[in-house]
Amino acid sequence: MRPPSQPVELLVCTRCRRDGEQAGDVERPGAELFRGLSEAAIDGVDVTPVECLSNCSRGCTIALRGAGRWTYVYGGFEAGVDVGTICEGVRKYVDSTDGLVPWRERPEHFRKNCIARLPPLSVAMLGEG
Repeated sequence: MRPPSQPVELLVCTRCRRDGEQAGDVERPGAELFRGLSEAAIDGVDVTPVECLSNCSRGCTIALRGAGRWTYVYGGFEAGVDVGTICEGVRKYVDSTDGLVPWRERPEHFRKNCIARLPPLSVAMLGEG
């Protein structure tokens, strides 16, 4: 397991909205999803709002990242429906040592809606090596 001094960060796009929805109509689904995930309070996870993850056509979008871990971007979430699924996937990510959760162990939504996977930054890339 990862050391507690290196939290996982869950980024949540707060700008995501439903098709045809005009700005100011109602709370945006992305903001609603952020609120739900913040209230879920997953141990070892910092939930961070971001303005845009540039995945507008694929529903609410999140990203998971952490020091020495692979970063994942997932989309297609529904604010009032998928908080539990996201929490399950995040817990599996937290419990991994490098962010790589075996495909079959991921929640189905995570298996079918992965937008991107990025390798961890190396120490040399960060200028510390």
